[in-house]
Amino acid sequence: MKWIISILILTMACATESPMNNDQNPAPISGQYRYLSLGDSYTIGERVTPEERWSVILTDLLRKNNVNISNPEIIAQTGWTTAELQEGIKGRRPKGPFNLVSILIGVNNQYRRQSTERYREELQELLQQAIGFAGGNIERVFMLSTPDWGITPFAKGQDTAKIAAEIDAFNAVAKEECEKSGILFIDITPLSRTARNDATLIADDGLHFSGKMYRQWAELALPTVQNRVNK
Repeated sequence: MKWIISILILTMACATESPMNNDQNPAPISGQYRYLSLGDSYTIGERVTPEERWSVILTDLLRKNNVNISNPEIIAQTGWTTAELQEGIKGRRPKGPFNLVSILIGVNNQYRRQSTERYREELQELLQQAIGFAGGNIERVFMLSTPDWGITPFAKGQDTAKIAAEIDAFNAVAKEECEKSGILFIDITPLSRTARNDATLIADDGLHFSGKMYRQWAELALPTVQNRVNK
């Protein structure tokens, strides 16, 4: 367990401040749709290039489908829980309205053994914030489920069935809260579990996912997101 915690602390330390640089969040060109992407390591794309982040891939796919959208403004950091994402948002103060807002958060709540009740409460607040950033238009907000890190080499020797069950429990809460708010919930967890038998879907740290996996998430989200952003 000590080496697991050490690796996570090291990963988080290396990621500190990296999501906040100006190159990551270029100013949109006038007339372009604006996109705000909120999350943790899976959104910042730990161990992949900026071009391989799933939300960056999604904007590229949208542009190829004639949607004039800027690269996402990303507020995310490795290791963040729902509460830490809230603090990150306060620190950044993103200026809406945005034409598209996405959320992917929860894995660190599960990893740190926080309760689903706490997750529900904090997620409710985040979803309402996201709706506010979208100018009150729930059609412009969507959430991705939490992927299953238990299938990665990093989880070797751990109770992966327990990890999977806990991930599913957190995702059930997220789906329920999205449905209550009328927010689109996209389940990418089954895709994440295919990495159990495909090493190319795992990043070189043995814990996070590769750009190839992130592309699959973006491709899954594309049809529904494109339909909504065009409304």
